[in-house]
Amino acid sequence: MSQSVTTAIVDDRPMWPAMKKGYLRRCPHCGEGALFDGYLKVNTACSECGEEFYHHRADDGPAYLTIVLVGKILGPLLYVAFTKYRPDPVMLSVLFSVAAVAMSLYFLPRLKGALIGVQWSRRMHGFGRVSAR
Repeated sequence: MSQSVTTAIVDDRPMWPAMKKGYLRRCPHCGEGALFDGYLKVNTACSECGEEFYHHRADDGPAYLTIVLVGKILGPLLYVAFTKYRPDPVMLSVLFSVAAVAMSLYFLPRLKGALIGVQWSRRMHGFGRVSAR
């Protein structure tokens, strides 16, 4: 009779905490250092733990996610506002245009940080290399 050996895969980089740290614009590894050097420019490395960020590949993902999220929030609100309150079309377009720009500016860096957190947790695009910390 042979024993079956099961090996547990240790997830030393859980995705959800890394996404949360990235959403908060912090290092997905330690959660202390700043992820960004400005509005959208990613630091080359964490100032606290030394984790390297220069090889991330966020590209157009955060912009796409921002468009989808803002559209999913403002689309139904626009419908309700137009059908229930019947405001002046110019006022409605100005109000929702300002809301769309403000929400996009708020969500874009946060979603970029969350996407970098996912890449870090899944060891994508060079995040799997062992760095000198």
